[in-house]
Amino acid sequence: MHNTTAMLIELGAIILALGLLGRLAGRVGFSPIPLYLLAGLAFGHGGIVPLQASEEFVATGAEIGVILLLLLLGLEYSASELVTNLKTQYPSGAVDFVLNAVPGAVAALVLGWGPVAAVALAGVTWISSSGVIAKVLGDLNRLGNRETPVILGVLVIEDLAMAVYLPILTALLAGVGLAGGSITLLISLGTVGAVLYLALRHGRLISRAVSSDNAEMLLLVVLGLTLLVAGFAQELQVSAAVGAFLVGIALSGEVAEGASSLLTPLRDLFAAVFFVFFGLSTDPANIPPVLVPALILAVVTSLTKIATGWYAAHRAGIKAAGRWRAGGTLVARGEFSIVIAGLAVGVEPRIGPLATAYVLILVIVGPLAARFTEPLARRLPHRTAPSAPDPAPTAETPEAIRTGI
Repeated sequence: MHNTTAMLIELGAIILALGLLGRLAGRVGFSPIPLYLLAGLAFGHGGIVPLQASEEFVATGAEIGVILLLLLLGLEYSASELVTNLKTQYPSGAVDFVLNAVPGAVAALVLGWGPVAAVALAGVTWISSSGVIAKVLGDLNRLGNRETPVILGVLVIEDLAMAVYLPILTALLAGVGLAGGSITLLISLGTVGAVLYLALRHGRLISRAVSSDNAEMLLLVVLGLTLLVAGFAQELQVSAAVGAFLVGIALSGEVAEGASSLLTPLRDLFAAVFFVFFGLSTDPANIPPVLVPALILAVVTSLTKIATGWYAAHRAGIKAAGRWRAGGTLVARGEFSIVIAGLAVGVEPRIGPLATAYVLILVIVGPLAARFTEPLARRLPHRTAPSAPDPAPTAETPEAIRTGI
């Protein structure tokens, strides 16, 4: 009874603190992710007020948070949008991978963390934060800008790549051999291909089977189906997150819109719990030793993301101002970096503190880069005068824009 009372008090304090921190972040115009991470550091082992009774409950909530993050991400896309983006944006996706994954892999090898940690840290530095970027685009009134579809295209490619990357990382972390890893990858690719095929050919039938005019029934069916698929995916070592993402892709139309509106508050709550849990599992005393590598990585990969956005916008025929805006907008890292680091801490514990410091830096620098990269570029000397800014937003907001936490 005493443990239950203590758990309720701790959970109440955590959720109230998250609400206050989220409100504070909204007022200053920043993502709440760094504040959630700092709260986790304060409540974790080695923090100011370590939690005791509710840690196991928070860990379960964190797993649900990751699953809901990926489900809501999948609901934002139809299978046809994904296929179209894959066909048109794959060169930009390849450049994105080379420029941003390689620095993380090299850093892990230089630090002596080994090849498995190198694969994990490559993912941490590779993937931009779709949540933070979506919020920044809205705050800066750039949803209708010509470069915005390019930014979204790069993010979609990254999301699709996660369906391949996460199973590979999971297999490596589990210590399976080359044969086992190959089987896991084949299962993952086969699953992704099958879901895309079913969604393209029979998406309406799937959505109709799940659909309900009753909001309660729709919520229960979609959430239950997602957790079930995520569990089976994890049993197959494919990754629960990928399973949830595929469920989101398979649903479309009014069902996807209805499920998204119902699940968004749950996603925000459990995602916040996830970031807190990651902070809980990181001892603040372990951050100073990795602060310099995190800072160097943040500087290098900020520049490589700017180069990625510039290249992608250049391919799309965007003028110079839009290219710089696209590059600056892609700088922020967040939820995926923390998810990947959370998977890898068992193999290399120092990845957790480094990823925490890295994300804290870039989730603050990202919105600033989005706002000031283009004006700064215009002040630098050029051989030719920079192009005039693109016209003010007039197009409709792209449907693929994703709402962040």
